[in-house]
Amino acid sequence: MIPVFFKDIIKRLEQGIYPHILILAHMVLGTALVYTSPRSNLAFLVLITSFFTLYYFKADRRFKLIVGVVLTLFIFPVVGVRNIFYLEVIFQISVFAALALGLNIVVGFAGLLDLGYVAFYAVGAYLWAFFGSQQFYVLHFAPGTQPSNLPFLLPGDAFYLFMFAAILIAAVTGILLGTPVLRLRGDYLAIVTLGFGEVIRVLANNLDKPLNFTNGPQGITPIQRPTMPQSVVDGFNALFGGVVGHEVSPADMYNVMFYLLALAVIIVIAFVTRRLDDSKIGRAWTAIREDETAAIAMGIPLVKMKLAAFAVGASFAGVMGVLLAGSRTFISPESFSFMQSIGVLSMVILGGSGSIPGVILGAATVTILNLQVLQGLSLYLSQLRQSDAVIPIINFAWANLSTQLDPAKYQRLLFGLILILMMIFRPEGLIPSQRRKRELASDKAEDEE
Repeated sequence: MIPVFFKDIIKRLEQGIYPHILILAHMVLGTALVYTSPRSNLAFLVLITSFFTLYYFKADRRFKLIVGVVLTLFIFPVVGVRNIFYLEVIFQISVFAALALGLNIVVGFAGLLDLGYVAFYAVGAYLWAFFGSQQFYVLHFAPGTQPSNLPFLLPGDAFYLFMFAAILIAAVTGILLGTPVLRLRGDYLAIVTLGFGEVIRVLANNLDKPLNFTNGPQGITPIQRPTMPQSVVDGFNALFGGVVGHEVSPADMYNVMFYLLALAVIIVIAFVTRRLDDSKIGRAWTAIREDETAAIAMGIPLVKMKLAAFAVGASFAGVMGVLLAGSRTFISPESFSFMQSIGVLSMVILGGSGSIPGVILGAATVTILNLQVLQGLSLYLSQLRQSDAVIPIINFAWANLSTQLDPAKYQRLLFGLILILMMIFRPEGLIPSQRRKRELASDKAEDEE
């Protein structure tokens, strides 16, 4: 009786004006908590989960759009300037959400297991890093000279042009990867793509001799950012200076700018992905994922469709690579390790393969677990070690707790356990696509029969 009772309450809350009230209440509560406690991780979690409420409850679309705009364009920039770590977390979520959406094209739509996806991310990052720094002059005119004594090859505003250039370059790279491996399937394809990702990372690590293209393991720095007009800083101070509580500097505005750029890229990628999913190309990818032989028999051009999946997925990663290089002003090969590819793949599986909102939720969940929950627990345990606190029952001093038990060191173990539990109890993901739900329901019915 109790579950039925709660189901009835939830059903009532999903009707009429109640969803609108709950959405607004969640947003206002999260904003108030973050504003009054700008360094509280729990308050930030309450605020960011308001997106889940916004997605889950059935409310008027125009109302949801207005609330989403207020959250993304007003509340998050303001609380992000008050505590820059919040904006960093949101930027990381946006970057990994874009990467997960790109990998979702390859894995979720076309069914091609790619374990070297981060290579396209590296291609975009090093593209802007090379042309947006002094590395060109170091290579051609002044080998061994300190970069700080050399001019930049291109102006900082060329960054926007390279965002579009990275889409093309990364897409071509995806086609070059896809061409020789089209005959491979399953595990063999995964192994080849894994090798490709490692080849790109090793090249970036070793192309500092005999000609210095990437500056090797030291990375490339400084990388230019686009121009930040002083009028933008003054305008933000005029609008939100009283709310923020201090004068916003150009450095703060750069963080806001890259957050907004990442958000714009996410919107475009989600729109393109949705259109592709509902198109003839998306249906062809689905047919290839289910049965390549049957897809060929139905007249689907297998080679073209696979290359299209690799190209589209790679282009999403390429543009986010440019954003990463511009926001960090430094990149190195260690930023594009194999574990990054595994992390993005876990986001796709956790959120729901083939589901656009599911993939975004998966990226947000993994990023928050990594940057906030695990790091916050490690910091809390570190504070306990430095105190004289004792566990009352067992009389154990926190100062004797080993540093090997820090939760941040068990990130891979935690994600592995999450994936195992997801495969056992919810294989369709947190927010499954409708097509995937129908497929699993059909498979379950066949097994029961």
